[in-house]
Amino acid sequence: MNCSLLCFGSEHDIQCLKSVHQSVIDPNGVLKSSWNFENATSGFICRFTGVECWQPDENRVLSLRLGNLGLEGSFPKGLQYCSSMTGLDLWNNNFSGPIPSDILQQVQKLTYLDLSYNSFSGSIPESMSNMTYLNVLNLEHNQLSGQIPPQFDLLTRLTTFNVAENLLSGPVPTSLQKFSASNFAGNQGLCDAPLDECSASPAFTVRPVRIRLHRLNDWSNIGAAVGFIVWFVVAFYFPQ
Repeated sequence: MNCSLLCFGSEHDIQCLKSVHQSVIDPNGVLKSSWNFENATSGFICRFTGVECWQPDENRVLSLRLGNLGLEGSFPKGLQYCSSMTGLDLWNNNFSGPIPSDILQQVQKLTYLDLSYNSFSGSIPESMSNMTYLNVLNLEHNQLSGQIPPQFDLLTRLTTFNVAENLLSGPVPTSLQKFSASNFAGNQGLCDAPLDECSASPAFTVRPVRIRLHRLNDWSNIGAAVGFIVWFVVAFYFPQ
């Protein structure tokens, strides 16, 4: 059967994988040897390494599991074309650079996102707080900095959350305080439950009373000396 009929509803998914393939660096040739777009048959992309489809004979991507493949480069491009994708796993690669600020527009329906053990840097995008389908979010062991967006309180479906071993600071959002302290470990600036309380800025202490007392004592001593001199002069020149 002609693939133009079989793949009509999933052309975007094929474009998605082509864009991913072109945008990442694959030094081990894992994708190059497996992702063959010339073999356009029913469900052919479902046999690609790391690609899971909704149905084995349907070119519609359910999840991309590209962990531990030695991939490099920035966050993969073209994921918005995998419009039915619910899982993205890039664990233990060498991706770097920022997490895209428009990640919500790229992967709207994710329930599972694992970017751990890479070198992603910069801040955690606030737009991720609108990825409300997320059950699992793992950002462990990157170089992310800044605060965990307080808007993450909107991620009410999260059952797994991990940002350990980053460069994060500031308070842990209230809805995330249910997770273990180990999920936040290695971020020297993070505070509040389940970690130590955030400390207030130390107050500047002024001790004006002590200074004034010293001054009063000095003036008392001077006054006593002057009084003694006056008494001596009066007694000497005007004896009774």
